[in-house]
Amino acid sequence: MTPLVPAYGAASLADLSSSLLAVVGMGEANPLGLAPAKRVLLFLVDGMGAELLRAHPQTAPFLSSRLGRVLTAGFPATTATSLGTLGTGMPPGEHGMLGYQLAVPGAGYLFNCLSWTGAGPPVEPAEWQPVPTVYERAAAAGVPISYVGPARFETTGFNRAVYRGVTFVGADEIDERIAAVRHALAEPRAHVSVYYGDLDSTGHRDGWGSPAWLDQLALVDRMAERLAETLPPGSAMYVTADHGMVNVADRIDVDAVPALREGVALLGGEARARHVYAEPGRAGAVLDTWRGVLAGRAWVVSREEAVDSGWFGPRVRPEWLPRIGDVVAVPYADTAIVASVAEPRQSSFIGCHGSLTPAEQYVPLLEVSTR
Repeated sequence: MTPLVPAYGAASLADLSSSLLAVVGMGEANPLGLAPAKRVLLFLVDGMGAELLRAHPQTAPFLSSRLGRVLTAGFPATTATSLGTLGTGMPPGEHGMLGYQLAVPGAGYLFNCLSWTGAGPPVEPAEWQPVPTVYERAAAAGVPISYVGPARFETTGFNRAVYRGVTFVGADEIDERIAAVRHALAEPRAHVSVYYGDLDSTGHRDGWGSPAWLDQLALVDRMAERLAETLPPGSAMYVTADHGMVNVADRIDVDAVPALREGVALLGGEARARHVYAEPGRAGAVLDTWRGVLAGRAWVVSREEAVDSGWFGPRVRPEWLPRIGDVVAVPYADTAIVASVAEPRQSSFIGCHGSLTPAEQYVPLLEVSTR
């Protein structure tokens, strides 16, 4: 197997963000060639990979009937990174949200980019992710821009890192979100995003394709149809996801294989995209050991190899390089690299994501238009 390197600059989530700004007339690059509209709605479904959707057309008839074009999520294929990409219109190597858990350079501890927690002092969102967001750019251009999602997200550090500049509308129930979208689209010109996350959390717990997951997919399909019905004339709705998912059966437990802890200072990332931070002077030995143990089950490369291969984008800003593991371990097939002692809850997940496989990288780009 070979890694599916994201199509940055041609068909990635970063290209979607800039193209959506172009749709509402902001003069930004439009690499996806989307047609102009007075109002644009982005419906983001956490975890709804294109291959997952394609496998269940009867459960999601509205979305499946429009499935065609796909984008690549970016690396790692995980929420923190993908929302950073969507929020800035830049690849991960530019915005610095390079994974789920990253080492704080020189501090000796991990920082969780999604929950915005770590063992050290508070991390300032604008310092950790300083790139101007697409929402700041839209607001500066006079385009009303809003985000509709769970109310608990509004004041989080993560939101302040990737959603700066947006008008946040807290709405927990589906009916509340649809009503909020309808209100936001009443503006003569508007850019609106609405988020749904329960498909992803159900996939983690029960696995994608499970009865509970299929129930969630059916809810998403009906929500998409209802959102399409709210579109006033001159509008376009796009539906996409932040990543896909695989169900894992082969778990390599770092906490049960002493060789995989030898020389390792910190184990970051997540089960399908690991950042391995070596003790000083041990990076080469850790790389050799991990390659040997994981042969035939994961792509295991050095930091330099990952960067040079374009996994994080055309370039990585020099100040972000220490956030990347000395070793980057990316499982394929149905393998996960877990840590049962350090990460008991995550180690129990059935559905996981992060890797460079089609099931995790490909996300749909569906369009409904009233232009």
